[in-house]
Amino acid sequence: MNWENGEYHIQINSIKHWIKIEGSEHQTTPLVLFHGGPGGNHYTFERTIGPSLSAKRTVVYYEQRGCGRSEKPISDEDYKIEQLISDFSEIKKWLDVDKVDLLGYSFGGELSLEIAYALPNEINKIVLSGPSLIDLEMGKLIQIAGFMSVGDPQLLKQMNELLKQNLPISSLYEKVWSLVDTKTVDRLLFQNQTIALQNRKLWEESQLINTGLMAKVIMGQPMETPLLDRLKHMKQQALIITGIFDRNTGVTISKLIHNELRNSELVIFKESAHFPDLEEPNHFSDTVLSFLHS
Repeated sequence: MNWENGEYHIQINSIKHWIKIEGSEHQTTPLVLFHGGPGGNHYTFERTIGPSLSAKRTVVYYEQRGCGRSEKPISDEDYKIEQLISDFSEIKKWLDVDKVDLLGYSFGGELSLEIAYALPNEINKIVLSGPSLIDLEMGKLIQIAGFMSVGDPQLLKQMNELLKQNLPISSLYEKVWSLVDTKTVDRLLFQNQTIALQNRKLWEESQLINTGLMAKVIMGQPMETPLLDRLKHMKQQALIITGIFDRNTGVTISKLIHNELRNSELVIFKESAHFPDLEEPNHFSDTVLSFLHS
């Protein structure tokens, strides 16, 4: 890998992808970062914890098709997991390296696992921060319970009325999200509301919008065999980081993944919710760098 630090716009599978390289001078195994969402971006990560990682490692950011600063596909249906894996495969060819490490947060953790499963000989180590398992209904229930735990009395009353309707989980989930405001979402995602405010300001500063298209496609067209049922076949060394107050994907999901991955370590951060990289940044970078260096 002979790329210089900086931003690139690379045509991959007919879509121009935004890629940024930092720490190339270290010449380490590249650490490729996967953002969450689905449909999010790296704007906050690259301005907060990212520099701590690239101070010691070669870091490669890229924003998935239709996300952040990458172009969207022509069809609103072109967001399948298989297409995201194909995009990554081409980006890795562009990097011209034998193997890479992966770090994925939230949905990015789930996508990292899908990629490591599909391309086992090309992935070295995996770091998962608050990973999701979108095809599990349990994930929706965790979020619903999370909102009930942080909502104000009016929201709690509305949610209780919804529960009485015995709606399908997916319908209940959509209706709950239609009720919550930004402050409630911040309380769901963060234990420390000062950090939540800083994160919200960065989200607004970025002017990058999640269209929701990727989430709609991935939830509507899940993989034939659920990811959880395939994890036991994976051999890569994995580090799973989860905040003990995570009300979004939850400690339960991380434990399910940890139990199935034969070569994994689970580290619970004691002062964080869904974003331990923001709420405990020093602990996060030290833990990740130590794992990658070992």
